[in-house]
Amino acid sequence: MFTQKDVADYYNTTQIHYEQWWNLKRSLSLHYGIWEKGVSSFRESLVQTNRTLMELGRIADGDKILDAGCGVGGAAIFLCENKDVEVLGITLSERQVNLAKEAAQTKNLQDKISFFLMDYTQTDFANDSFDVVWACESISSAPDKTQFIREAFRVLKKGGRLILSDFFLSDAHQTDEGQLMEKWGATWGISHFVACDTFTTDLKKQGFQDIQTYDYTDKIRKSARRMYYASALAALPSELYNLFHPNVSRFAKTHYKCGYYQYKALQADLWKYGIVSAVK
Repeated sequence: MFTQKDVADYYNTTQIHYEQWWNLKRSLSLHYGIWEKGVSSFRESLVQTNRTLMELGRIADGDKILDAGCGVGGAAIFLCENKDVEVLGITLSERQVNLAKEAAQTKNLQDKISFFLMDYTQTDFANDSFDVVWACESISSAPDKTQFIREAFRVLKKGGRLILSDFFLSDAHQTDEGQLMEKWGATWGISHFVACDTFTTDLKKQGFQDIQTYDYTDKIRKSARRMYYASALAALPSELYNLFHPNVSRFAKTHYKCGYYQYKALQADLWKYGIVSAVK
């Protein structure tokens, strides 16, 4: 079981990889890109992910949004550039907070966006503080997803919306003979994945209503394949680096393998890319 410190260590020690593979400082995105009709580049697909969540989450002018697991601030910046909103982003990674603040200042959006080092399962915010809780591929990192659900419900105003995208098991009782999901999770500091049905059941138990789910698996396959190719290209340089740097961090040492495991698991229909919306 990975702890919150482990998750922070993962992002702090592998950020340089995202800078190399995902052009992080330009894209400000660590997520999968959604390939809709008309999307012609990987960069456009990353933007499309934010656009899709914005539309399905019915983000509107005047909303106060909590970006739970904000990464380096790309979604917050996108939202403030497209809507008249206020965004508070939180992450466990100090390096992400620093880069996010720098990006917001570069865009002259520091008056609309704030970033904090904080755990989304136990925040410092008051009850009924936000119109929207947004989470892009971050809740899978929570060892106990129900803790996030309870906290999201607490900080949302009555009628507030939850919108998130993430990786879900295709079936809660599926067989994974090669342990591909477990191996993938180990490279990203993810303790375990859950099925979408399990997650939505927990949302209902907490009191969320109007729960909607959307399967975007086919629209992220191209991104998953891109990660697979990046993994193959990174294998030899990574192993050589590990050979001459035996003290490299545990996540940095095996990070390149994530592309292989996630793609093979996808080909085996072991996971789905889902978007979930719900209302308090």
